Parts: sequence; C-alpha cells; structure tokens
Amino acid sequence: MAKSDSGLMSLTDIPAALGLLTRLPIPVDADNAIARGAKAAWAYPLVGLVLALLVGLPAWALSDVVTPAVLAALVLVALIVVTGALHEDGLADTADGLWGGWEPARRLEIMKDSQIGSYGVIALILSLLLRWLGLTAVIEAGLLLPALIAVAMLSRAAMVGVMTALPNARDGGLSKRVGRPEMGAAGLAILLAVVAVLLSIGLSGVTLILVVTGAALAVGAVAKVKIGGQTGDILGATQQISEVATLLTLATILGAA
Repeated sequence: MAKSDSGLMSLTDIPAALGLLTRLPIPVDADNAIARGAKAAWAYPLVGLVLALLVGLPAWALSDVVTPAVLAALVLVALIVVTGALHEDGLADTADGLWGGWEPARRLEIMKDSQIGSYGVIALILSLLLRWLGLTAVIEAGLLLPALIAVAMLSRAAMVGVMTALPNARDGGLSKRVGRPEMGAAGLAILLAVVAVLLSIGLSGVTLILVVTGAALAVGAVAKVKIGGQTGDILGATQQISEVATLLTLATILGAA
C-alpha cells in the first residue's frame, strides 16, 4: 500500500528523484514514489548536486594529470553515462519534433519516435561542443566543482519551473505520469538551486540565475506555441539548454575577469 503523499517534502523524494533522473542503482519505494508524483520535484536540484559531486570530485583529483580539454571530455562522458543520456535524448527529440512538423499533433508524433533526425543530430553536436568548451574554460580557471554544482542544480530547477508553468502537451508519456508540481515544490527547488549557486559561485551566480531563467522562459514559450505545453522531452531540452547557457555565461565571466 502506498504511503501518504501529503506534505511538501519527504525523505523518499530524494531517492525517487535520483531513480527517475539517473541510472544510479538507488533503491526506490515505488508505491510511495508514485503516490508522491510531482511533489518530489523539489528534489531535482539535489540530483544535480549528487551528480556534480559524483563526477566533479574524481575529475578534480585528475586535474593535475590530464589537460583541461581532455578532462572536460571525460566529465561529459561521465555525466552522460550516469544519467543515461536522458536529457540529451530529450533535446534531440525536441529539436526533431518542434522543427520537423507543421502542426502540434505531428510534432508530438515525431518527438515520440525513437529514431533521430537531422535537427536532433545537429542539436546534440552543438550541445556537446558548447558544453565541452564551457567546461574546458572553468577547468582552466580551477573552478570545475563549484561550476558543476551551479550548473547541475540550476538546470534541474529550470526543469521544475517549466513543469509547473506549462500544462502537459499530451495525455500520456513520462511527464504526464509524474504530473505537475505545486508552487510550493517548485519554489523549494528554485530556492535550493539559488542558495547553492550563490554559495558556490558568489555574486556572479546572480548572472547565472538570470540567464537560466531566460533560457527556461524561452524554451517554455516555444513549447507552448508549437505543441501547447510540455513533455518529458521538453523538460530534457530545458535542462540541456540551461546547462549550455550557464556554462557559456560562466566561461565568459571568467574570461573577462
């Protein structure tokens, strides 16, 4: 029997979020996770924190052994492996669907197709290239771990914001099954990310927060116009675009310092 799903937070929300957004072998109380649904979205930024530490600490230990460019590539590979390329898949499907169809129903059909098209390939190549460039810059500046914390937490808070703001675009799918977070869960997710960014990056984090907000608003606006709402793929694209925007902004800040 599922436990009560009342309350803003539950400790079971953290393993549920990790089980949903990563490939980590985390034991999850499936009944309670289903009962909680989107209420667990407040913990999505904590998934980002776990990923940043899990990947960032070994990378920091290797920083004196390999070049920044090679280390940035290894970080990307590690993140993709640990998350199962979940968000990359969402970005590719979103690019194919939103720009490959002429009407909402056809766009959603394309997004559901497991095959990848030209738009998806291009989106993945550009995302990986820009993330690699951004990571290389922060590694050269000696800020890999705080940068990873900021980027991973902010980009996943952006997902929660889009989940909350937009209706589900289709009747089925992962996003529909999870549901839409309430304002309390969304506010807590954003608060966790904002505090973590300011603690790890300092006042420069304000710029990152504004950039991620703009990126999430842009993705949400395009999704609303083209398919009438959000899907799991849209949320994955939100995370990826927010990550790219944050890394490039941070690299620009470091370059101007």
